[in-house]
Amino acid sequence: MLAVYRLASRWPLGLLHALGAALGWLTWAASPTYRRRITENARLAGYSAAQVRPAVAHAGRMAAETPRLWFGAPVPVLWQGREHIDAAYAAGRGIVFMTPHLGCFEITAQAVGAHYHAAHGPITVLYRPSRQAPLAEVVETARRREGLETAPTTLAGVRQMIKALRRGQSVGLLPDQVPPEGQGLWSPFFGRPAYTMTLAARLIQQTGATPLLAWGERLPGAQGFRVHIQPFPDALSADLNTAVAQINRAMEGLIRQCPQQYLWGYGRYKTPRGQPA
Repeated sequence: MLAVYRLASRWPLGLLHALGAALGWLTWAASPTYRRRITENARLAGYSAAQVRPAVAHAGRMAAETPRLWFGAPVPVLWQGREHIDAAYAAGRGIVFMTPHLGCFEITAQAVGAHYHAAHGPITVLYRPSRQAPLAEVVETARRREGLETAPTTLAGVRQMIKALRRGQSVGLLPDQVPPEGQGLWSPFFGRPAYTMTLAARLIQQTGATPLLAWGERLPGAQGFRVHIQPFPDALSADLNTAVAQINRAMEGLIRQCPQQYLWGYGRYKTPRGQPA
């Protein structure tokens, strides 16, 4: 599988996006469950199926562009709001970047790592190791790069992230990713209870790190990506339940900036095994 990824990484981004869009629509056509999930998740957020239709192709583009981002030549990256990163690093308390399943979330960590590691150290990104050995090898190989470190979704990974923040470095995670049993709580997301990770809130509360919102916009015509950086809208509460709800609302706000690139097909409302709904 690693050889396949390396081969695909040499293809032009435009070709990968074209193939990915076709793959997205093929998946949509082949899976009634996937279609229903997209429609229902969008409806909860107040969008019709027609309003989020472009998200079908963008989901495929996200999958197809991965080999290029992991193993290929650098892609063009524009910035919006980089001054917020500069200010947060200057404060010296570390940064917690929070990104939803919106646009190209792979490019945000890569861009931060590439631009800031020389002065401020690497960004440590939370990831869930794949249970499939070939894919796990691909992911581990791809993310061994200067400026980027990974932390597994284990207690050791959490400690790794805390240590990075206390050194004044940055970490990145996706707060709208459904956590394993026992690592989240139920909190509203677009008006419906969703099992939500507490890690992002805990990291900020325990270390005093600066929370920043980030997402990577996929530009039209395979022109590259624009990384958007925004301050967290409010002071994060010391109460964990309140803080998690604040983070969910912040993720909703980012998604509403570009609902056409959100992964509406993601199983955001699934119940982890052992958790009551």
